[in-house]
Amino acid sequence: MRIVLGVGGGIAAYKACTLLRRFTECGHDVTVVPTASALKFVGAPTWAALSGKPVSDQVWDDVHRVPHVRIGQQADLVVVAPATADLLAKAAHGLADDLLTNTLLTARCPVVLAPAMHTEMWTHPATVANVSTLRERGIDVIEPASGRLTGADTGPGRLPEPEDIFEHCRCYIEGVSGGPNDELNGKHVVISAGGTREPLDPVRYLGNRSSGKQGYALAAAAARRGARVTLVSTASLPLPGGVDLVKVETALELEREMKALAGGADVIVMAAAVADFRPAQVSAAKIKKGFAAGDPDAPTVELVRNPDILAGLVEARGDSRTPYIVGFAAETGDEHGDVLTHARAKLERKKCDLLVANEVGDGVTFGQDTSTVHLMRPGQEPVTVGPADKNLIADTVWDAVGQDLS
Repeated sequence: MRIVLGVGGGIAAYKACTLLRRFTECGHDVTVVPTASALKFVGAPTWAALSGKPVSDQVWDDVHRVPHVRIGQQADLVVVAPATADLLAKAAHGLADDLLTNTLLTARCPVVLAPAMHTEMWTHPATVANVSTLRERGIDVIEPASGRLTGADTGPGRLPEPEDIFEHCRCYIEGVSGGPNDELNGKHVVISAGGTREPLDPVRYLGNRSSGKQGYALAAAAARRGARVTLVSTASLPLPGGVDLVKVETALELEREMKALAGGADVIVMAAAVADFRPAQVSAAKIKKGFAAGDPDAPTVELVRNPDILAGLVEARGDSRTPYIVGFAAETGDEHGDVLTHARAKLERKKCDLLVANEVGDGVTFGQDTSTVHLMRPGQEPVTVGPADKNLIADTVWDAVGQDLS
């Protein structure tokens, strides 16, 4: 694929080097088109060395090749990272005073803009209007991430990590469905992620091996497709751009937040690994281990059952069938049946619209970057995906949800 990587004049320009490397390592032909300001942050020799092609910001170089028209015409994808407030304004108003802005005017392929600027600039009415105009024209403007900005400032406006931008572009590169005109566009998606921790005392807890990676991949993929995403998470992973985070720890906290968000959600995905039980009592002090084996005074832990959050969400919506609800089931085979047998029984009990059954085990799925899942709907044969990267699985799940919503 022929990709144009535009680079705006912001400090985040250095991150585009990593993005360029990801594109070239996948075999794509990448032409880097920086602005004059971008070259003050990262010089042309760096871009030329990484791309293997000459680099210019001028329309006057190689005039006989008409680069201000040719580059955009021949591109299969244009990605601008970082896209500064100035670049967004020029693109929205059709200004073309350098090679990159000319390229944006002549491109007829998908265009992805990854903004990066201070919070005040991102939230300014002029920038808000420019972004709205660009999106109305079909330009894919990614939501910036929140975090550390230049200096000591923190807030929304941070360039998403190169890997997140690359994954966002994958739907255009590989033909995976997605982008701003998807069935999820404009819908509110609520996703739970990670394994709950049920405290025993101030130090110890009951938990599981879930890393939250699949839930975060689902959140990132939904945001790429234009959804408003709220992630309710126990995990400590980098937050995908354009995703709102609600932090929880225990099953009861997760239940409370999911119930509160359910009323305004169009889709709910219960990807969190919720502990089935919690200690009946939580010790205010660390439980000591200074007891001999068999000592009748040694502490015992009484467990009580946690609520079934997924079943409760399905029951609460009643017959309205809104929100659409996706459940996850981490399963292993045993003497009573295989993974699919247990998953079918769970789908019957939970009565959700789609169940994603995970094959788990020692070194399998939990904490890994790959997984094998079975997509199960009532009355239909399961669809098996994997072993596959969790980002691909996330897109496959949203493809299935999109089919049901369309």
